[in-house]
Amino acid sequence: MKRLRIEHTTGFSYQGDVSASYNEARMLPGSTDSQFVLSSSLDIEPSTSVNQYVDYFGTRVAVFDVLSPHTDLKITARSLVEVRPRPLEQVDMTWDALKRESMRSIETVEQMGQSARTRPHAEVVDIARSIAAQHSDPGHAAMAISSAIGDAVEYMHGITGVHSTATEAWEARKGVCQDIAHITLGALREVGIPARYVSGYLHPKESSEVGVAIPGESHAWVEWFAGEWQGFDPTNNIEIGDRHVLVGRGRDYGDVPPLRGVYAGPFKSHLHVKVTITREA
Repeated sequence: MKRLRIEHTTGFSYQGDVSASYNEARMLPGSTDSQFVLSSSLDIEPSTSVNQYVDYFGTRVAVFDVLSPHTDLKITARSLVEVRPRPLEQVDMTWDALKRESMRSIETVEQMGQSARTRPHAEVVDIARSIAAQHSDPGHAAMAISSAIGDAVEYMHGITGVHSTATEAWEARKGVCQDIAHITLGALREVGIPARYVSGYLHPKESSEVGVAIPGESHAWVEWFAGEWQGFDPTNNIEIGDRHVLVGRGRDYGDVPPLRGVYAGPFKSHLHVKVTITREA
């Protein structure tokens, strides 16, 4: 088990005065069966009041507006979280049993359909179907499909953007964790395995010194259902461990962006992001 302190600062710089902005942030983790939030806070500049709620998928959301003129918006989320590993536990389930079980719950049904972001390339469809045909149980097939996608796509910044689709990233064979998660989701759903997008943070060093702050970034991975929900990080081809801090879940990135909003003011703005993660224990 690790204790991680996370500081995530983001926001916008505008080319002129913004008269008003309306925003929602998904930057604070919640407690689950594998992580416990010891403390969390959200600071906003310019100062304003914040309302919080838990959305449909169980993600903590902070909602706020800034109604005074401003040229910059800065949001800083600070969290202290204890995290334990979540190793894969394969459940003995057949494909027919998964099909029946998946149709019994909204939680799984809504994670079976493709979105514009996850719709798979024809080559990904062939890969997923070929791997699934080699496995008698969907759990091991999901693991093999996720690993195959992770091996096939190179992690690289600057090739894709926040609005890129799984098909675009696959054609480039390059992308960031968001792209690799979307490709994996499309592949899993294509063969009838419910799968969902997970956003959060990953401490970048497997062996890290206590008290040393490390530059990090937001991270994304996947969870699939094959009798139970199981998580896997295809970008790094690793199981979900005590370096992963979960923030939100959804059908794709569109359900869990760290910051989303609208504003009245200049057309152009610049997004800035900085994440620092410190192992406390």
